[in-house]
Amino acid sequence: MVVAIFLASLLGAMALGMPIAFALMVCGVALMSYMDMFDAQLIAQNTIDGADNFVLMAVPFFMLAGEFMNAGGLSRRIVNLAMALVGHIRGGLGYVAVFAAIIMASLSGSAAADTAAIGVLLIPMMRNAGYSLPRSAGLIASAGIIAPVIPPSIAFVMFGVIAQVSITKLFMAGIVPGVMMGISILLAWAWVIRKDDLKASPRKSLAEVRHALVDGAWALVMPLIIIVGLKMGVFTPTEAAVVAAVYALFVGMVIYKEIKFGDLYGILLNAGKITAVVMLLAGAAMVSSWLITVADLPGQLAEMLKPFMDSPRLLMVVIMIVIVVVGTAMDMTPTILILTPVLIPVIKQAGIDPIYFGVIFVINNAIGLITPPVGTTLNVICGVAKVKMDEVIVGVMPFMIAELAVLALLTVFPGLVLVPLKWFF
Repeated sequence: MVVAIFLASLLGAMALGMPIAFALMVCGVALMSYMDMFDAQLIAQNTIDGADNFVLMAVPFFMLAGEFMNAGGLSRRIVNLAMALVGHIRGGLGYVAVFAAIIMASLSGSAAADTAAIGVLLIPMMRNAGYSLPRSAGLIASAGIIAPVIPPSIAFVMFGVIAQVSITKLFMAGIVPGVMMGISILLAWAWVIRKDDLKASPRKSLAEVRHALVDGAWALVMPLIIIVGLKMGVFTPTEAAVVAAVYALFVGMVIYKEIKFGDLYGILLNAGKITAVVMLLAGAAMVSSWLITVADLPGQLAEMLKPFMDSPRLLMVVIMIVIVVVGTAMDMTPTILILTPVLIPVIKQAGIDPIYFGVIFVINNAIGLITPPVGTTLNVICGVAKVKMDEVIVGVMPFMIAELAVLALLTVFPGLVLVPLKWFF
């Protein structure tokens, strides 16, 4: 009965068009009323406690780093470097988009920000070169969702806080799967353009490649600082977010000189607006999370999944299928905030490594960003490319299938995540 009330109140509030944060609070009120323990003070206290978390301070700083990166010219130089390296290959602009997305994913943990930045730079070029616009938009959207998987990842920060697992280990464990996602998209792109009559761009001279590499060197140093710093224990993920923001600001203002002092207010305001939404979601999710624990929802879910508990791999397959379905209707952030406290006790009871689960869980939710009809990243690329949603949905399908194949591989073969993690640790 508790499961039914939880789902009915949450989905009912969302169906009425209520913002996710308030739908989560409505869900909390419904559960409290059912258990005859309604208290407005408990709602307020848990909401504040949910946002009052030092580790979650990484979220606004990674958001800010992404804003500084785009405004300071780091994104453009990464695209220019990728263009110099692979732009001359047939269908090269598609390869440029994927390579740029992988590099930018290591600078910003936001799929929407990376998709918008790459789309603004490459969509006009792809349109002028005669590329299929829906397919190009689908490729860029698919590449953009690598951002939540390769560190630094805002999604890993939120999952780590709720699941109480090492965020640094989550970051390190996401590197190889993120690269695998990129490779799968490259292979899918090579397949879909095999019969297209596409003209390759002129090959850049060695001097031009060298210039692009030198010009983009400051941008390329940033992920190295973050990954090496985390690996060596120099700073925590929260401190890494601060380092990333300060570094991006320094490069944008002092080195590239594209951020003026007068631009800071607008940049800070944009980062603050996005952060406010995420933090309100985190606070509201804590209300539901606390009540989920009180109502023993994980215990009831474990009972429902008992037939699969003896086979961790089969259990993972079942959970991943459910999350794929959920991802078609719900955005990434609320899905992580809602399902993590429900699933983590079940995962631990089944003997599944929570770091491994966190990586697969986040990848699945990232793919949800390009699954219709709600896919947030699809909406972003539609706005950037000025393409209809139904056209982009067709264009994104080959790349979404490729990424789902990677998800299936990682689900069936956990060593693809855990073995590389041992190399880093």
